Amino acid sequence: MSATATVPPSTVCDSMPAPLNPSTRVLMGPGPSDVHPRVLAALGLPLLGHLDPEFVALMDETMELTRQVFRTRNRLTLAVSGTGSAGMETVLVNLVEPGDRVLVCVNGVFGGRMVDVASRCGAEVHRIDRPFGEVFDPEEVREAVAKMRPKLVGIVHAETSTGAWQPVEEIARICHEYDALIALDTVTSLAGIPVEIDAWEIDAVYSGTQKCLSCPPGLAPVSFSPRAEEAIDRRRTKVQSWYLDLTMIRQYWGGDRVYHHTAPISMNYAYREALALVVEEGLEARWARHAAHHRVLRDGLEALGLRYVTDPAHTLPQLNCVYIPEGVDDLTVRRRLLNEWGIEIGGGLGPLKGKAWRIGLMGHSCRLANVTLLLSALETCLRDRGAVK
Repeated sequence: MSATATVPPSTVCDSMPAPLNPSTRVLMGPGPSDVHPRVLAALGLPLLGHLDPEFVALMDETMELTRQVFRTRNRLTLAVSGTGSAGMETVLVNLVEPGDRVLVCVNGVFGGRMVDVASRCGAEVHRIDRPFGEVFDPEEVREAVAKMRPKLVGIVHAETSTGAWQPVEEIARICHEYDALIALDTVTSLAGIPVEIDAWEIDAVYSGTQKCLSCPPGLAPVSFSPRAEEAIDRRRTKVQSWYLDLTMIRQYWGGDRVYHHTAPISMNYAYREALALVVEEGLEARWARHAAHHRVLRDGLEALGLRYVTDPAHTLPQLNCVYIPEGVDDLTVRRRLLNEWGIEIGGGLGPLKGKAWRIGLMGHSCRLANVTLLLSALETCLRDRGAVK
């Protein structure tokens, strides 16, 4: 028998694979959003080691830029290696121990995910619910907090499944009245609408890079108040996740720069550039841009007869969730938008599946040209289905 190994014929490629060439899309779904050319260029910069002095300096700069965008001075502010869901898990696994009482406010899919993750931490989880598209009144949260006395209250600031914009400042005050921590999901809100972590006295917050920051998915900005950091330090048990254990990760991002895991170097380049673009534009100007283009989009959608899932007083400018007209098939329209115009929008989740579209105006995707293109294309699709005259 020959000592030379042979490859079975079934595994031999008949030809070399073609170069990767993904289609150009106009990303107007619930995420990811279009990425600025400067951010894409940053992904191709030369790699550094994860403990290289130049990369460590970039980490310091990134932490400071993240604080600016979160509007916080929290020392423990960094980017977790993972998507927004990793940010959610980071908050919960570090603040919640087995047996802790947790209250989650659920008015959409992502509030429900917080319930799931908290239960996996061994928490005694309680929930209060509002129908999809609605928001919570502070007094109903007060009633639940006063009754349950949780260690932690979790709430979604911008519910991506419905487009609901949840006011949180008064709810945060209520949580602190009863000595509870408050954790906030800002995956879809950060850099699209006001997020004021210090002014609202939020204890823990997480987000994602692929929404209004207009960076590829892959990092999760998080920030913890001194009060939350003290809660982490007082833990009686080890953090349930080794990978997301902030007692170790914070020693890499600050302190003695102790190795924990190999950071995604190129993603951190891209994230730094995305943050720089936000700061250059100015947060207030960026919020105003999202609001202005949302008004144009909303007027156009309503002129086509489309109804919003959320009340106008609580509708996110960057995530527009509208009911699909009767007799119009969800997938047929979305496929046509993608195939003929290269436009991606999202379908509904949970009870809104097949009943609603989710149209994103996030970050670099939030441009008037995109709004005009979508409205024109959608009008054509609906007119051909007899849904508009």
